[in-house]
Amino acid sequence: MSDNLQHPIFSHIKDLAAQTNTECYVIGGYVRDHIMGRPFKNDVDVVIVGSGIDFANKLGEKLHTKVAIYKSFGTAMLVYDGLNVEFVGARKESYRSDSRKPIVENGTLEDDQNRRDFTINAMAYSLNISNYGELLDPFNGLQDIEQRVIKTPLEPEVTFSDDPLRMMRAIRFATQLSFKIDLATLTAIATTKHRINIISKERITDELNKIIMAAKPSIGFKYLFDTGLLPLIFPAMYQLYGVDIVDGKGHKDNFYHTLEVLDNVATYSDDLWLRWAAIMHDIAKPATKRFDKKLGWTFHGHEDKGARMVPKLFAELKLPLNEKMKFVQKLVLLHLRPIVLAQDIVTDSAVRRLLFEAGDDIDALMMLCHADVTTKNEFKKKKYRENFELVKQKLKDVDERDQIRNWQPPITGEDIMKVFNLGPGREVGKIKNAIREAILEGEIANSRDQAYHFMIDIGAKMGLKAQHKLNI
Repeated sequence: MSDNLQHPIFSHIKDLAAQTNTECYVIGGYVRDHIMGRPFKNDVDVVIVGSGIDFANKLGEKLHTKVAIYKSFGTAMLVYDGLNVEFVGARKESYRSDSRKPIVENGTLEDDQNRRDFTINAMAYSLNISNYGELLDPFNGLQDIEQRVIKTPLEPEVTFSDDPLRMMRAIRFATQLSFKIDLATLTAIATTKHRINIISKERITDELNKIIMAAKPSIGFKYLFDTGLLPLIFPAMYQLYGVDIVDGKGHKDNFYHTLEVLDNVATYSDDLWLRWAAIMHDIAKPATKRFDKKLGWTFHGHEDKGARMVPKLFAELKLPLNEKMKFVQKLVLLHLRPIVLAQDIVTDSAVRRLLFEAGDDIDALMMLCHADVTTKNEFKKKKYRENFELVKQKLKDVDERDQIRNWQPPITGEDIMKVFNLGPGREVGKIKNAIREAILEGEIANSRDQAYHFMIDIGAKMGLKAQHKLNI
């Protein structure tokens, strides 16, 4: 099976292993992805029965390549012909109940395979001259790939209790690979779910982001829900679940609706933050839910409250509190606006206001709103989608004519102060706002000339006399 190891680094490792009488094996993701025919990644893990650092140093000397050493992890890495190769000594691990940091001892290949998270990640190719390229698969990982199932090598309760992050990883792999999680493994996640509390939010969110970036993220969120992990790691999303019925009137289940919207977004965008906007767009519905005898269920203001919730949720999840957060916040706040436009006769004024508020994020907002149409009524869906196309065309036409996207005022505050000989204050703000409103309402064009004459008229109504002229 040496054709599994075409990259020249493997031949170099084999030769050095023979010279030093060392056992070497490539293990984990490289083997799994090679067998599955998945796109090749540039990271390779090599297990050495002995010191991974010593072996890497010798190989680095032979290849005249720099070796990076990570003593605290007992690993070393070198880059060769575009490949990142990490070396680690074979080890066996034991755990304390209050920590996911293992007590590590030197071990055999079998010990090292025993400590792996899943059977599909415990497979190894030999890099030894006697059986070079042979697949070593003690837990039937090859069979689990064929059956498309995620299983742990050892008892799943022990595996997950030892390192609870593996529960998230099981769900992540099932989502990325479109595999099922073995029933015993799934049951063990539900049984040991509270152990997730010893894992840092950063590590949990890192796995959550990988689930969100899968082709169909809903697979992972359904597993998180079914196992009871979701209320522990993201309670605000869990609270979307459920349908209340009063006087025979029910509302849609906002949890499953959110998953539909997320999957819809995922079909045409790889933007992580647009996907987060899909997750968050209805996040305030539980807090704003009311029943009215005439109107039925309402969620008035959920877009505004949702936008205000975004910074707190980002902080709790250890997501970045920067322009990414502001992007999600903006889309949550505005996500109903294009839908309202699609229902009514679209005025230029309404379009200008949407362009003004959305700026360069208008295309992402339209994607989110398109994804938000999840009605099962095909007639309604077709009508909404057709109206959306009209709105998109109107947005394009108005933007080309009026240049409102990323709008900069044609008359600045400094201009106003100069003309009327004013200092900073409320009068300047009132005039600036009046100019902006006039442009958005279409009363004047978005031009310096028209804005200047409008400013003079507004100033006169406020009792201000122009003291200086501007170059127009």
